[in-house]
Amino acid sequence: MNNKDNKVSVLFMLFSILFCVCLIAANVLETKQIAFGSISLTGGLIVFPVSYIINDCVCEVWGYKKARLLIWTGFAMNFFFVSLGAICDAIPGAPYWTNDEGFHAVFGLAPRIAFASFLAFVCGSFVNAYIMSKMKLSSGGKNFSLRAVVSTIFGESVDSIIFFPLALWGVVPTEELPWLMLWQVILKTAYEIVVLPLTIRVVRYVKRHEQVDTYDNDVNYSIWRVFSI
Repeated sequence: MNNKDNKVSVLFMLFSILFCVCLIAANVLETKQIAFGSISLTGGLIVFPVSYIINDCVCEVWGYKKARLLIWTGFAMNFFFVSLGAICDAIPGAPYWTNDEGFHAVFGLAPRIAFASFLAFVCGSFVNAYIMSKMKLSSGGKNFSLRAVVSTIFGESVDSIIFFPLALWGVVPTEELPWLMLWQVILKTAYEIVVLPLTIRVVRYVKRHEQVDTYDNDVNYSIWRVFSI
């Protein structure tokens, strides 16, 4: 473990912390359906796209291997949080506690949402990272904006196709699900485009600060090689 490539920097650690916080927050916020006019959405839209932006930044700067570590770290922390919430929800409340219904509305639904979220997150995030990595190699490191948008479209599409039927079937009217999925992809991609100028500046700063710009030549893209960084 003396090789510099097998270490992580302070900036990578901070990206990882923010990534995990976004995933945990999204997991709770997804339990609420919100509406903007006639468009039905979930509350997770507020924060979840940030995780894809971080994924793009990490993959662009440090490469697929560290993005893989980031994704599995986020998965583990999210699973830990949801497990604690489910345990707390199962423990009987104190005699003076009057908010069981509200607490259960969030954490009682969490196991189903968590399973859908975990599966969708892993699939979508790895699709996002894989496309970012491959497009960077094929373009010689050019066109970051295009790579970020295209990878988000594919990643978010996979995420939505898996998450919404598993998490919200029977909760949301069936005829609303396709529109909910479509609007999630459109709005999350729009979110990425709107903040793209900031993302570009962050990526440039991190590359200069870290003095690294990784190209994934001869990388094993297996999602299971977690500690190969």
